[in-house]
Amino acid sequence: MNHDDRGYYGFWVYLMSDCVLFAGLFATYAVLHTETFGGPTSSSLFDLSFVLKETLVLLTSSFVCGLTYLAARDGKARYVVYGLLATLALGLAFLFMEVSEFAKLAGEGAGWTVSAFLSSYFTLVGTHGLHVFMGCLWMLVLLLHLSVRGLTAPTVRRLAYFSLFWHFLDIIWIFIFTIVYLMGVY
Repeated sequence: MNHDDRGYYGFWVYLMSDCVLFAGLFATYAVLHTETFGGPTSSSLFDLSFVLKETLVLLTSSFVCGLTYLAARDGKARYVVYGLLATLALGLAFLFMEVSEFAKLAGEGAGWTVSAFLSSYFTLVGTHGLHVFMGCLWMLVLLLHLSVRGLTAPTVRRLAYFSLFWHFLDIIWIFIFTIVYLMGVY
């Protein structure tokens, strides 16, 4: 096993450990989603049109991220920079929307301390948001790395790792969108 293979293997191990983390959070949410303690329920809180916009922003960022990796493999450094900047902007827009949603809920008296349902909701969705935030920081580091070293083979490998991570976050969000929001409203 060469160095590149070990790196990919190690990164897949990391992603699978994140799967275990999110599986635990989803299981917790599944158990607690009806435990409202007389407070608001998911059907009374969630605005599907807003969450759909959030979803489209994140899925678009994933598409752009995929194009960015393809540009990196083709050696098109300028397009890699543009792609990372666009992915970063979309990731930050998603985070802004998520924080706005959290602030709106808290402003309506539906904070994380109100019920077990809301506590599990904020923990699950907030953990995903934290991962998106870390991905945004990672993109800034990649942009800095590109400006200093250019588009080298190690940079392309790092972009591949990042791309796997970003697509993984989209998959988790699809589960959140389906289980938390769609099933919560209907």
